[in-house]
Amino acid sequence: MSSQPASHGTRRVLLKLSGEVFGGGGIGLDTKVLRRTAEEIAEAVQAGVQVAVVVGGGNFFRGIELQENGMDRARADYMGMLGTVINAVALQDFLENSGIPSRVQTAITMSQVAEAYIPLRAIRHLEKGRVVIFGAGAGMPYFSTDTVSAQRALELRCNELLVGKNGVDGVYTADPRKDPQAVMLEELTYEQALRDHLKVVDAAAFSLCQDNGMTMRVFGMGTPGNVSRALRGEKIGTLVTTTPNN
Repeated sequence: MSSQPASHGTRRVLLKLSGEVFGGGGIGLDTKVLRRTAEEIAEAVQAGVQVAVVVGGGNFFRGIELQENGMDRARADYMGMLGTVINAVALQDFLENSGIPSRVQTAITMSQVAEAYIPLRAIRHLEKGRVVIFGAGAGMPYFSTDTVSAQRALELRCNELLVGKNGVDGVYTADPRKDPQAVMLEELTYEQALRDHLKVVDAAAFSLCQDNGMTMRVFGMGTPGNVSRALRGEKIGTLVTTTPNN
């Protein structure tokens, strides 16, 4: 097994999908959204893209919200991790139904439903054309799935980190749902994102990508076909880089 970057000409990406995406903006699983997402991932895989996925669990549990209602933060975060595994197994099922072999790896051991997270094994799966779906976050409380996405993208030697969002189609100068004057940015640097407190992902994920030169693209999940477009490397949403491109 090799820990080297994807071979020349091969595109390997990490796709981060929030729990809100899986729930279609609500609680539980939206099977129509799952089916469409799986079919679009399958399309990219069939075109030769190596795809790893980190899933959130906000459609079931959000640790911070549970903490605000009196629950111990660490226990609340563990509940959130279990929610991500439900999403990971669901996505695996829809991918398999789309003809794409896939594996779930989790940071918390649960051998009856998933493999343990082993980076070299994950890379080998990707090289064989399998989608690898990561559940249970980092396996530790106080770490967001945004941060896990950046870490997995770096450890798997991905070319790019793709962040699919529900309700927005990129990074804006402010929250477009609150500020009608907010403007979407086609490109920005991590330094700008951190300086202006743009919270499309958490600051730790921005910093990790900045420190290690990982490109991030933030795009909206609302338009059919966007997942395939992002996975194939098309210009979509907002590109976030270490240095300005102009």
